[in-house]
Amino acid sequence: MTEEATTSEPQADPAISVVGPGDGETIVLGTTRMRVLEDGSRTGHRLAIAESVLAPHTQGPPQHRHARHDEGFYILSGTVRFTVGDEDHDATTGTLVMVPPGTPHTFANPTDQPAVMLSTFTPDLYVQYFRDLQKVLADGRPLTPQANIDAMSHYATEPAPDSV
Repeated sequence: MTEEATTSEPQADPAISVVGPGDGETIVLGTTRMRVLEDGSRTGHRLAIAESVLAPHTQGPPQHRHARHDEGFYILSGTVRFTVGDEDHDATTGTLVMVPPGTPHTFANPTDQPAVMLSTFTPDLYVQYFRDLQKVLADGRPLTPQANIDAMSHYATEPAPDSV
């Protein structure tokens, strides 16, 4: 048997992760409620997944670009407006938006209804950004665009030039 064949066989007792409907770490950032389903600790830091509920008329972060990770957004319900450079894209239920490294983007819920999306981060490094923002709020400081930019800078992310 070749080395490749041996490593591709199923393990006898695979270590799986099951996160139930009420489980996961909750991060509340103003009008956005995020539930971290996988923070990367069980995927070798290759992937993180979060579910976010954006209240009606929720503004997102300043437009920014990631240097080292892809970000995916799957819209579970509602409408989320993605701004990429100077173009707006309204993503409705069932839409997947993939943002590769280096692409300027932001998102918002401009509607009168909540929106729910599932986000992926590959690798996982951006989950800690959300934790850092939650700490800003817990410390009694406002979640300003500058606070967002300061937190982003720790995770290979910078504001898009026209958004500062």
